[in-house]
Amino acid sequence: MSPATPPATPSTARSEARSDARSGARSGADETAAPASLVGREYEVEVGPVAHGGHCVARTEEGRVLFVRHALPGERVVARVTEGREDSRFLRADAVEILDASKDRVEAPCPFAGPGLCGGCDWQHAAPGAQRRLKASVIAEQLQRLAGLTAEDVGWDGTVEPAPGDKVPKGEVPAWRTRVQYAVDDDGRIGLRRHRSHEVQPIDRCLIAAPGVSELGVEKRAWPQTAAVEAVAATGSNDRQVLVTPRPGGRLPLVELDRPVSVMRVEEPRGRNGERGVHRVHGRPYVRERAADRTWRISAGGFWQVHPKAADLLVQAVMTGLTPHKGDMALDLYCGAGLFAGALAERVGPKGAVLGIEASKRAVEDARHNLADLDRVRVERGTVEKVLPRTGITEADIVVLDPPRSGAGRKTVEQVAALGPRRIAYVACDPAALARDLAYFGAAGYVPHFMRAFDLFPMTHHVECVAILKPAEKKS
Repeated sequence: MSPATPPATPSTARSEARSDARSGARSGADETAAPASLVGREYEVEVGPVAHGGHCVARTEEGRVLFVRHALPGERVVARVTEGREDSRFLRADAVEILDASKDRVEAPCPFAGPGLCGGCDWQHAAPGAQRRLKASVIAEQLQRLAGLTAEDVGWDGTVEPAPGDKVPKGEVPAWRTRVQYAVDDDGRIGLRRHRSHEVQPIDRCLIAAPGVSELGVEKRAWPQTAAVEAVAATGSNDRQVLVTPRPGGRLPLVELDRPVSVMRVEEPRGRNGERGVHRVHGRPYVRERAADRTWRISAGGFWQVHPKAADLLVQAVMTGLTPHKGDMALDLYCGAGLFAGALAERVGPKGAVLGIEASKRAVEDARHNLADLDRVRVERGTVEKVLPRTGITEADIVVLDPPRSGAGRKTVEQVAALGPRRIAYVACDPAALARDLAYFGAAGYVPHFMRAFDLFPMTHHVECVAILKPAEKKS
């Protein structure tokens, strides 16, 4: 059997000439050999629409589907395959040469952004306004494809709103990331993971890191016997923290940074939900965040919104959508450290009640500490789908869901809808999960009232949405 050879077009001729040895055509004598790798093969392609995940879709002349990073819709590029074989449904590729550039293209401000380099940012090569339009296109596509909903159906104006202070000119980057997880290579050099890889790209600075992270100087020193370092700069306090994960059998290095900092040692994940063991070396075992007119304790390794404006922005959007009333029964599902539960408690008043549910032991301890002055708040530990039926609650007035990236899922959606709330606020960090769950809510009798989208992760493909749902009008 001869190797699979595409038609002799200029594109494929160039592909053949420039493909490396890893494309590995199968031996004609070996009928049972695995399909040949196409890694390294290059195609000249016209770039199509943006897709969920930080890439655009293109097709080769012979019809292969490419998911191309570092490209923009409408461009003509040379795309080099990074993943895929002859029998793959699609190939992943990087745009390694721009033949016809989009007007939205800019030179990436970060020297570590580009094919084969750091995988942390997806859109450094796009102007800030273009990034938000790309994200809006992804949200619209996911809503239509997974839920059959249009922007009009969900009450969305079709825009992705920048966070206050994040509007920057072309070629500039907002420094927003208050928590940065660094990887460390075998030589003790700090860096970030390459895209879809365990390989480390050494860096001397991360442009999207918040000033409080950058001033620590994590990138300036060596980290021997270390697997990972996470740097945290709290918003609203001067608390700084580093979490150091030693390599197996490695010793914790002496941590001397440019600013006072608490140091924590991180162990491998353990327990049923995979929580990491975290031990204090010196300093506070938590940082203090400020949002919604309260101070929040967030224990080492606990969840908090990464963008410094995110917590207040999301609370405002959720409360505006829910319009809590005095005396309401409210639920905060996947409540974390209690951000929305605290905001709800202030609004429902002493005659109201708030129940929070959270799976993380560490987050539950933080939430109970943070809300200890509010006797109308109760926080239960466990997964929502297991704990909610055990509470004995049969109805609720308003509900907040802030699930992980995978979404809430059909079972939880049905449980929430069965409580008959007048309004539901769904906070989503993944548009695909949001669309799937909106479809489940539709089947359970709830429809979107309105939706907003926020660019809380500039330079990346991630986006945050807040959808407010209400009971569907019953047909007569």
